Amino acid sequence: MSNENKDLLDVVIVGAGLSGIGAAVMLQQQCPDKRYCIIEARQSLGGTWDLFRYPGIRSDSDMHTLGYRFKPWRDAKAIADGPSILRYVKETAAEHGVDKQIRYGQRLVAANWSDVDACWTLELEQADDSVVTQRCRMLLMCSGYYRYEKGHTPEFEGQADFRGQLVHPQHWPQDLDYSDKRVVIIGSGATAMTLAPAMADKASHVVMLQRSPTYVVSMPDRDRVANALRRVLPDTWAYALTRFKNVRFQQWVYRQSRRKPEKLKKRILDMVRKELGPDYDVAKHFTPSYNPWDQRLCLVPNADLFQSIREGRTEVVTEHIDRFTENGILLKNGQELAADIIVTATGLNMQIMGGAQFSLNGKPLDFADTWAYKGLMYSGVPNLVMTFGYINASWTLRADLTAEFFCRLINYMDEHDARVVRPTLREEDRGMEARPFIDDFSAGYMQRMMHRFPKQGDRAPWLNTQDYGKDRKLLSRDSLDDGVLVLG
Repeated sequence: MSNENKDLLDVVIVGAGLSGIGAAVMLQQQCPDKRYCIIEARQSLGGTWDLFRYPGIRSDSDMHTLGYRFKPWRDAKAIADGPSILRYVKETAAEHGVDKQIRYGQRLVAANWSDVDACWTLELEQADDSVVTQRCRMLLMCSGYYRYEKGHTPEFEGQADFRGQLVHPQHWPQDLDYSDKRVVIIGSGATAMTLAPAMADKASHVVMLQRSPTYVVSMPDRDRVANALRRVLPDTWAYALTRFKNVRFQQWVYRQSRRKPEKLKKRILDMVRKELGPDYDVAKHFTPSYNPWDQRLCLVPNADLFQSIREGRTEVVTEHIDRFTENGILLKNGQELAADIIVTATGLNMQIMGGAQFSLNGKPLDFADTWAYKGLMYSGVPNLVMTFGYINASWTLRADLTAEFFCRLINYMDEHDARVVRPTLREEDRGMEARPFIDDFSAGYMQRMMHRFPKQGDRAPWLNTQDYGKDRKLLSRDSLDDGVLVLG
């Protein structure tokens, strides 16, 4: 790739969150001669960890796998709070100088590929609504998969009648005073289970209202093995060993959920019963209708949710909503939940490619018409890689592999003096059975948007395995000369 044109960058990375910062570091290390920038729609880096400011915000994965492979997590707490994670991302960016490559307040709204020029032309909307353009040879999307500007909030009947305060976690008012207030949190996912015990410390009472239960697992927020290793080994060694241990454990749990779901289900529910006692209705409030890892497991550090329930500060109610009232929520069973504050922890709105419109030679591109190559490139679409992490393990594990693949691909193109690389269906691939981009995962936020994503096939390399062990081979070691990646 040539640097002859000053307004033509070799690489543009979209998104200055956990994925984008990590990718920029790897790009500098493995492709040091490439000119690049990071486009960030917001005015600060950090992505998710800068956006969400609700009480108790924390990771739902351990930081030895959510952290970067190249930068050890040194804090004693492995299940870390949001500000600590944001500090880690900012520190990484500053240490490697990638913070100087970020262009803030520029949102990608459109991208057009030109075969004539062999480059992408990006339309970037600025804070004053003006649009500037930037051209690049390679485009790496690290913008995540949900809409930052709006979370998922169903319309509830009677919502306008409620006289209290209605809040979505994605847009948390920093001046919200919930001291001695009655709080109802609608939701049963990681956000609701983080908010409930955190708000219960000040609120007079907290109700976590769910339509159906979620699997909940408790673990200590400190990894004793990691902390012990760090006392006797260099940080990099201790981190690598802990990361290896935790990756293997995550993989083992997921395999158990596929091979012996009933056994894993019993083990999880036995742990919940041990926490809440024999008189608590675990069957109603903590026993889902699906098997473990058909949707994400929720992690609660140090059993904080269970402790809050035992102490009577948090109550779990499993019932459908009939309507909002002036003073709270009326349930289908006739019960009314009084509330001063209602928090709608009802999930995320997904989007593909940051919501930008893509086109090839001026013709609109619908990614749903494409096939996913190794879960990160798309049939017929040149010079584009998208970072999409794991739904059954830490996001950064796959983000790291994707960044490494991206750098390998750039160097492979340079070796062959190529400006264009395009995944192309082989003749034997044309009759493939189509499967969803994320398969075997029933979470509502995924199901609402999966029809907009590329398809995966029934054979390599048209698979999105969601398996770290397989991906390490597919993305790090398998030859790029595979008959699918066509250079030009």
